[in-house]
Amino acid sequence: MSTNNTPNLPEAKFSAGAITATIWKNPSQFGDDFRTVALERKYKDKDGSWKSTNSMKVNDLPKAWLVLQKAYEFIVLKNNSSAQNNFAENMSTTSYMEEQVA
Repeated sequence: MSTNNTPNLPEAKFSAGAITATIWKNPSQFGDDFRTVALERKYKDKDGSWKSTNSMKVNDLPKAWLVLQKAYEFIVLKNNSSAQNNFAENMSTTSYMEEQVA
């Protein structure tokens, strides 16, 4: 949660099947924002309940690579846009993007 009691929503999510890369925007102590990427795989346990893990099976690696590549492109393009156009000043609201890539 952020300090003003609003939930800290992800900036973007990229999914390929059960694999998801989530981009989080975080403030730094120096005033600049930085982004982190969380990678997870969803699965059902033996009881049929949905769980998530950060461990990937060998067959998950191509999908993990794909969603991480999309996350990297999003961050780099966002940073380039911010540097060229003062992106943060021109945005009146925080945008959220979710893309199913495969």
